[in-house]
Amino acid sequence: MRSWVTQSVYVANNRQLEGDAAHAATALTDAAASGAELRTVCAVLDLESTEANSSLPTPDNETTNLLGHAYGALGTAANECYDAGTNAALRAKALAALGRGVAGLAEASARITSVLGS
Repeated sequence: MRSWVTQSVYVANNRQLEGDAAHAATALTDAAASGAELRTVCAVLDLESTEANSSLPTPDNETTNLLGHAYGALGTAANECYDAGTNAALRAKALAALGRGVAGLAEASARITSVLGS
């Protein structure tokens, strides 16, 4: 697992994803953010989550599952964000998916810490 973490550049990629998710959340909660701004921010999140997903599988099945779900939720959030425009309900839906993705990243990180400490 230690080798996978290093080779996949997991720590840096995870930080980037968290930052992209935070940026997307900020844009989604800003009523003045245009559809074009959302599309830009969310396209970056989609690209980053797709790239992170390409580092799977990990040597630990549970970690692979957790990260797969997290990356999937972030990808869903990115696509919903991209399509939300100024629609408050669609923005809320994207934010919910974003929350699931970020929570999944946290759970996967805890699992990785546990596996590395074993």
